[in-house]
Amino acid sequence: MKERILVTGGTGYIGSHTVVELQNSGYEVIIIDNLSNSNADVVDNIEKVSGIRPVFEKIDCLDFEGLNGIFTKYPGIQAIIHFAASKAVGESVEKPLMYYRNNLVSLINLLELMPKHQVGGIVFSSSCTVYGQPDELPVTENAPIKKAESPYGNTKQINEEIIHDTVASGAPISAILLRYFNPIGAHPTALLGELPNGVPQNLIPYLTQTAIGIREKLSVFGDDYDTPDGSCIRDFINVVDLAKAHVIAIQRILENKQKAKVEMFNIGTGRGLSVLELIENFEKATGVKLNYQIVGRRAGDIEKVWANPDYANNELGWKAVETIEDTLRSAWNWQLKLREKGIQ
Repeated sequence: MKERILVTGGTGYIGSHTVVELQNSGYEVIIIDNLSNSNADVVDNIEKVSGIRPVFEKIDCLDFEGLNGIFTKYPGIQAIIHFAASKAVGESVEKPLMYYRNNLVSLINLLELMPKHQVGGIVFSSSCTVYGQPDELPVTENAPIKKAESPYGNTKQINEEIIHDTVASGAPISAILLRYFNPIGAHPTALLGELPNGVPQNLIPYLTQTAIGIREKLSVFGDDYDTPDGSCIRDFINVVDLAKAHVIAIQRILENKQKAKVEMFNIGTGRGLSVLELIENFEKATGVKLNYQIVGRRAGDIEKVWANPDYANNELGWKAVETIEDTLRSAWNWQLKLREKGIQ
């Protein structure tokens, strides 16, 4: 009997790659998504990549009764991977209430329903934004949680606290919080990748859309940071590497291998790369020249952050293996495939 896993936001960028890896590992997957930043066609592509069609239900995690109905309709869900959230730093500064409502209430609803339906574990999609601007780099899981630089970052911090408090209250739940660094790239088949609705808020889709001519110019936000070339530094991780970390986290929960009821892991490469270095790597990997301009800093951006992934490497047996060149090439191949399909 395959273990049944609920994936919220499973037609999204990271969610869709994770569904493939879960199915490849023998899990039965139920996807729920409100399609606010994704497309139902993703389910077809998940099936093409993995050979298995996951169950898909269009539902918003803010809909408590609808969510309750999903657990009733698909009994025996053993764990949840919770991706569903609004996720753009800049947009969160402009629309804080939307972010607090979407990102907090969706988690609260799930945590309330889990004991009712005997769901024992949750893997939460967290972020390195919880560290703010760290005092020491690379950042470990023991680094202090700092005041968030954006409402988006704050929702991740608050959600982590909600999970800790819920588990501490005696709820029959265990959790793994995966603090991602910066996921980029696409599936090597070019059937899955990052396709936000409307103007991209994330760097790589905007970069590839500029490279292919959909956008006129890529803006680099700031060249006056305290970094070697003045641009922000991030830890860019391949999305398939990231997806595989979720499968390991689910296995750890289901096999009762956790050392605490709530565990946290940094999911990154351990290598910091500036935005300008990333552009240079993209041009080298693809042979495509990029039209970009330096503009002023963007509200909510952190100057530099990269992971110390040793704990995840040693404790989970997980490691980022894809190179930055292959990762950027995969993002470009995905963009070319979209053009083939006439998607602009």
